[in-house]
Amino acid sequence: MPYYIGDVIRDEGTLIARTPEKFREAGIEVRLESTVTAIDVTQGRVRLTNGELLPYDVLVLATGAESRLPAWPGFDLPGVFLLKNLADAIRIKAHLNRSSCRKAVVIGAGFIGMEMCEALRDRGMETTVVHRGDLPVARWDAEFAREIVAALERNGVAFLADTELHGIEAGTSCPLKVMTSRGPIEADLVLVAVGIAPNVLLARDMGLRIGATGAIGVDAQQQTSAPNVYAVGDCCEVYHRVSSRWAYLPLGDTANKQGRLAGRIIGGRPAAHPGVVGAQSFKIFELETAATGLNEAEALQAGFDPIGDVYWGNAIAGYFGKRKLGLKLLADRASGKLLGAQAIGETGAVGRINTLSAALWSELTLDEIGWLDLAYAPPFGGAWDVIHRAAQRLQRKR
Repeated sequence: MPYYIGDVIRDEGTLIARTPEKFREAGIEVRLESTVTAIDVTQGRVRLTNGELLPYDVLVLATGAESRLPAWPGFDLPGVFLLKNLADAIRIKAHLNRSSCRKAVVIGAGFIGMEMCEALRDRGMETTVVHRGDLPVARWDAEFAREIVAALERNGVAFLADTELHGIEAGTSCPLKVMTSRGPIEADLVLVAVGIAPNVLLARDMGLRIGATGAIGVDAQQQTSAPNVYAVGDCCEVYHRVSSRWAYLPLGDTANKQGRLAGRIIGGRPAAHPGVVGAQSFKIFELETAATGLNEAEALQAGFDPIGDVYWGNAIAGYFGKRKLGLKLLADRASGKLLGAQAIGETGAVGRINTLSAALWSELTLDEIGWLDLAYAPPFGGAWDVIHRAAQRLQRKR
């Protein structure tokens, strides 16, 4: 959606996976603008706002996540937006198109906030990030997070770290004024991107088990604690293969897989979700950034003794040029088993993390990763790839 707002994608229709008409052609009735107010598990009925009762044999909850809002006034003012779905993106783009906006403030420094900085700068907006922490993208290694800050600054984005938000008011020179611990910031548009939480309101009312993460608890077949009730997507937990724990990872590809699996099971083709390793990525201006598995804090919580190392190498063969690439590996000190990885660079970061995600999936050790048979050609990497070198160096440190 940030790429649609930034005009990289011009037609919002390309972002719609399937229209209501297509669903109906497949025999699926779609009720738009219909809200479920209650679900009776014992009777197998769903109540809509108009009082209609819909009976069910099998129920799938896909209530998604809700955007968090800071506990300060002014977030209902015109020009203040959340970005949770395509409808939000369309509203933001329409606002930008009709108001000749020149100044934007992004509150929060997660994935969406970072991607939106690029979209807003692509539209010529003067952009400021307000973040209460010292570095963006909390899970990232501090060294890599500083590279992200440098990329923001190179591209004209002001990053205000350790800045508390005090609310939003009507502005003077601009329609809005963001009140912060560093003083007011005038803006034409404010994007609130301080995180999300699983939407479990209906699930709680139904008496379903809520996991330790705050999301709906499910088993490997997406089954909830109630018979014939499934949950998929950003409202439920997923099994993490590295930590061996249930986790909350609201990612689009995970949601797609959970939905397909539930449909397969309901259709009479039993299967089990194999879990995830937590692979994720985003682009921030000229940088690819990606991560998989656990970070140090998560590894400790899962009972490991983690050892990590940041290796700066070349994404391509040295005699072919220089494309700086940072790779951090995290492993269990005793077993040498890979626990997680992060990468950042102008090219090659996502590809390396995809490879290391497969290594995590297969529970490879550093020694095994250091000898992986990887495709070699000078434009894509050296005979000894960054992955080899990083794994071998961390292996020596154990």
